[in-house]
Amino acid sequence: MLNRGHKRSVKARKNILASFVIKGISILIGLIFVPLLYNHLGPVEYGIWITLTSIIAWVIYFDIGLGNGLRNRFAEALAKNEHQKARIYVSTTYAGFTIIFGTIFIIILILNPFLNWSTILKAPPELEHQLSFLAIFVLGFFLLRFILQLLMVILMADQRAALSGAIGPASNLLSLLGTVFVILFATPTLLNLGMVMSAAPLIILGTATIYFFSRDYKRYRPSIKTIRFKYFKDLANLGIRFFIIQVTVVIIMSTNSIIITQVVGPEAVSQYHIANKYFGIAMMLFVIISNTYWSAYTEAYVKKEFTWIKKVNRNLIMVWGGVLIGLALMLVFAKDFYRLWIGKEVGIPFMLSVMMALFNAVYIWYIIFIYFINATGKITLQLYISVVVAIFNIPLSIFLAGPMGMGAAGVVLGSALTYLPGAIIAPFQYYKIVNQKDTGIWAK
Repeated sequence: MLNRGHKRSVKARKNILASFVIKGISILIGLIFVPLLYNHLGPVEYGIWITLTSIIAWVIYFDIGLGNGLRNRFAEALAKNEHQKARIYVSTTYAGFTIIFGTIFIIILILNPFLNWSTILKAPPELEHQLSFLAIFVLGFFLLRFILQLLMVILMADQRAALSGAIGPASNLLSLLGTVFVILFATPTLLNLGMVMSAAPLIILGTATIYFFSRDYKRYRPSIKTIRFKYFKDLANLGIRFFIIQVTVVIIMSTNSIIITQVVGPEAVSQYHIANKYFGIAMMLFVIISNTYWSAYTEAYVKKEFTWIKKVNRNLIMVWGGVLIGLALMLVFAKDFYRLWIGKEVGIPFMLSVMMALFNAVYIWYIIFIYFINATGKITLQLYISVVVAIFNIPLSIFLAGPMGMGAAGVVLGSALTYLPGAIIAPFQYYKIVNQKDTGIWAK
């Protein structure tokens, strides 16, 4: 069964199977990691850490979409056997990332003395000095990590999702081991644990980058000689649209922790994060499948193999039906799982769990179609929809969380409602593209 069918499908199934095993390991590490940090830092400092990393994560969206642009262009170049062009895209993207993120770090380094992180994160005043240093340290390492993560983009574009997916769990495992070491042999402060968790991924990514560009991707190894900034325009034309969409994702997703902190409090962020981790298991498993098919979609679209695309999409819809059943069961056993997982009563409201299940159901349906659309590069309509709904996301989430009295559950409901228009329109665009009836805005 595994080796039957189209060569592309066989490759995808093998990647999906391997990715499930890898993701299972990742989930296990996460299940250990969350209560370990929560119990040693406490709900307030743990909430501060989650909020800090959420804020710093914003900077990755200043890549103006070059990562996704590289993924599509590299996959297209491979499909057409244009290997020199593929190397030019790789070198140019690395150069662009270095310039962009190096500039961001210098700017933040200059501004940091004027930022009061205790006020921003609603942290106790005595943590101000610790947070100021931690913010710069985490930011610097995060920026370096994001540059090195371009290797993962290249692996994904080459339809090697399992290898790309293995880098994350390996980084998390090293972070976990480093955290345990700090707990056992040092003082498990927010600063010490934050430094360990920020540094560990760089070790894994740096080693993997050297390995793959010395072997498998030697012909695509980035070089100053193959940087062509005229290709930057090609990457940016596609990338800037991805960038704007990514900014809306920041507004919709990454601001949740901040809204909850400001409207409800840091302890509620911990509840939100724990519930999100639990119900996010369904999304993580589904993203394994859809992510595997993104670059396969690009190859199939370039070669106009629409029958294969339709078959894959039908299968994904069937999987989504199974996901709905899984989310319902997760909801039934949520309270018992939280108690077993964290080891003590964390007081997560049932309504928060309900809204997490609803959000995942809506978002997973959305990505069934949007990943294919992203793979074709016809994302202008998605861009317009994302901008419009993102404008309403923050006020809607604040209204539901505050005046409506829903707390963190209201913020999650706001996210679900924000993605609903896209979840309705995306299937129509998919249908038009695969039946070659896309014209006007549907084809841009």
